[in-house]
Amino acid sequence: MNAVTKATVAELIPFRTADGLDLELRRMSGDGPAVLLVHGHGVSSEMFALDEIRNVTDVLADAGYQPWLLDWRGSSRLRYNEFGDPYTFDDVALYDIPDAVAQIRARIGDRPLFVVAHCVGALALALSLTAGRLPGLAGVVAQGVFLTPKVGNAVRLRVLLGSELLASRVHHLDSDFRKVGLWSRRTLLYAALTRKGDCPDPTCRMVHHGWGMGVRLFEHDHLHPRTHDRLADLFGPIPLSVLPHLRQMELAHAAVRWNDTDERYRDLPENALDQADRIDCPVLLLSGSRNEAWQDSNRLCRDVLAARAPGVDARYVEIPSYGHLDTFIGRGAALDVFGHLLDFLDEISARRA
Repeated sequence: MNAVTKATVAELIPFRTADGLDLELRRMSGDGPAVLLVHGHGVSSEMFALDEIRNVTDVLADAGYQPWLLDWRGSSRLRYNEFGDPYTFDDVALYDIPDAVAQIRARIGDRPLFVVAHCVGALALALSLTAGRLPGLAGVVAQGVFLTPKVGNAVRLRVLLGSELLASRVHHLDSDFRKVGLWSRRTLLYAALTRKGDCPDPTCRMVHHGWGMGVRLFEHDHLHPRTHDRLADLFGPIPLSVLPHLRQMELAHAAVRWNDTDERYRDLPENALDQADRIDCPVLLLSGSRNEAWQDSNRLCRDVLAARAPGVDARYVEIPSYGHLDTFIGRGAALDVFGHLLDFLDEISARRA
């Protein structure tokens, strides 16, 4: 029986983006094709490296790939969500992801490089790709959403209320209920946001239901007990300054640029769908069948790309019984989800050999 590979950190790479923020890359063990993993908002690259489960980093390393873990400015491992200046997903698309790719390219040369992105990390990746900022990728995997964000009425209403009423008054929301306490001026707000759900842990109720967005971020019974017990460590503060950009994307049903007047962002497309034919690599669109956060956004994306950019090699895979975040942090994801990812990477790698 073959031994199972456990990925280890081979190199920690601090780097500074072109707009002056200090971010982190972790190069994991391995020397095969590189795979950059891009987390969602309010979490960190730790979502790809949970010790208590057979995580995607281990699976990639075991299959002969070299994982690279990025912590972009929305990472809970960094301090920008709590203390930094406001930003939008334009900044992630223009600076964080391309600058991380440049760091990797400088170290791997002409070896193949894939990108696997989750949630709003995938939205930012869509903007980067259609802006032509990431040429020559071997392939892309987008989980949950990519070019065509679609949400339900509950999320739509809460994003509207959050962007219009709270964003100008509240800098961020803490995911860890212990940081709020009983005597905070925000206690009533947090009590309202955590009222749903059967779990007695208020932090679980907070993140499970999408920080009050009214939808489940994961299937509760898919989590390993230890993952559940440390949700407060895995999820960080959520800055409300990103909500207006998210609302703009939701209204357009497309990944769109927020900054229309700032010349620094002119290279990003006003609407990524209008430049979808600039995507020059195969795309795998993944989603759980019970994804309440983005519903069937990626199935829609597959259909829209077939009509508007038929030259893009895009395929869609739906994971039965999975929600959103549990496609990566679920205790059974190695069996239920990651095989689809590996099939895609292996197919493209064999084609390029």
